[in-house]
Amino acid sequence: MITYPCAKINLGLNVVSKRPDGYHNLETVFYPVPLCDTLEINLSDEKTSLTLSGTPLDGDPEQNLVIKAYRAVCEQHPLPEVKISLDKHIPSQAGMGGGSSDCAFTIKALNEMFNIGMSDDEMRGIASKLGADCPFFIDPTPSFAQGIGENLKPIDFSLEGYWISIIKPPFAVSTREAFSRIVPKHPAERCDNIVLGNIKDWKDRLINDFEDSVFNIHPELADIKRRFYDMGAVYSCMSGSGSAMVALFENEPPVMEGEYYKLKL
Repeated sequence: MITYPCAKINLGLNVVSKRPDGYHNLETVFYPVPLCDTLEINLSDEKTSLTLSGTPLDGDPEQNLVIKAYRAVCEQHPLPEVKISLDKHIPSQAGMGGGSSDCAFTIKALNEMFNIGMSDDEMRGIASKLGADCPFFIDPTPSFAQGIGENLKPIDFSLEGYWISIIKPPFAVSTREAFSRIVPKHPAERCDNIVLGNIKDWKDRLINDFEDSVFNIHPELADIKRRFYDMGAVYSCMSGSGSAMVALFENEPPVMEGEYYKLKL
């Protein structure tokens, strides 16, 4: 079985408060983007394994979220051994949810492939134990996310027809370090209310709280954002805690240097 895990971007990201468990409560809008990995699952006569191709990933494949997703499903619904192949295209350590998407799409593929009959809520429950962003990708539709990202409310808006540009700089941003520099606060406006308004107002109202601290560490990200606006972007931001920078355009934008993606939504 072959499926195509998609990426996401964050439209606004507010760090609202610190939780007793050490995590932070967030508010953000997740929006799916048609930049996809390729995930293939087949029955195997040998022990379950993962083969990686495409964009290189660091770490032991046995610790990949895809394998963890398989094992998590097996805890509740015993499955046969499988061979999993993952061809990576979504940039990693970019704030675009590539690993979380691979995880959720593995759960969905196993559910369909073996006729398990799990509901979306059951699959989200499994996904939530593996990563804060994972539940979104069970049904990746535009959503307002709260909590650590697991409390999802679909919102009715679309960026269809816009072009999106994405630049992934040749470095990662440490999520731990990004959070360590944040002072939580309630936003003046909720980002879901902003995105339901005029997109031309987003530039001045739709804020990613991580940008100030991360831009201080990596000023080249602020330079990318300025360049996007100079090129005519209607909105630009860092996705998640970075390091990918994204921009929305009404017309097809020019190609930029580096690890660059251009897609029509």
